[in-house]
Amino acid sequence: MEKINVLLVEDEATLAMIIKDTLEGPEFTIHVAENGREGLRQYIKVKPDIIVTDVMMPALDGFSMVKEIRRADPDIPILFLSARSSASDVVEGFELGGNDYLKKPFGMAELIIRIKALVHKVNYRKPDQSVFTLGFFTFDSVAQTLAFHGEKEQLSNRESEILKRLCENKDQVMSMKDVLLDLWGDDSFFNTRSLHVFITKLRHKLERDPSIKILNIRGIGYKLIMDN
Repeated sequence: MEKINVLLVEDEATLAMIIKDTLEGPEFTIHVAENGREGLRQYIKVKPDIIVTDVMMPALDGFSMVKEIRRADPDIPILFLSARSSASDVVEGFELGGNDYLKKPFGMAELIIRIKALVHKVNYRKPDQSVFTLGFFTFDSVAQTLAFHGEKEQLSNRESEILKRLCENKDQVMSMKDVLLDLWGDDSFFNTRSLHVFITKLRHKLERDPSIKILNIRGIGYKLIMDN
């Protein structure tokens, strides 16, 4: 089996050493950078399969580094590691293009599972519809843009992923639990709150066309409908 090439960006030297010593072997190759600036250099050099990065770091923080990487690469899976666990921090991480968020302290077994799941999801992504028409809106899930009468707005990675699922299940209930397990990895109360925040953001973006509604199906999920 081909090794997973991991770029670990972590300024806490002891933690970085523990992760590298634990993971490196038959399944993983680990490249370590001590801050975001070094992370950018390593990203270009080693062409990793996945980036695992801390948030708070000197020289360049994790959020800023990921923002730069996402301009060039919308597909590489990114896992944030952070002791910061407020809803606003997690939402910001996903909006900048993070695919998962693991709160410190964490177990090495959980880190390994998260890494494998993210890489597997990218490698086995099925081709499917990428452009959707919603009333006066056109949504491009690959470019992550939402256009209203030709005026384009850039969506965050997480906004795009959620809206794509709503479009694929138009006029049907989109299971909240399925979305949480697929995008967040678990359906905890904390992650459920984050999902609610993103749904609210999407409602605001779509409100220019009053025929489009995202309904809350209490205890089950959400439904995207269009009034005729």
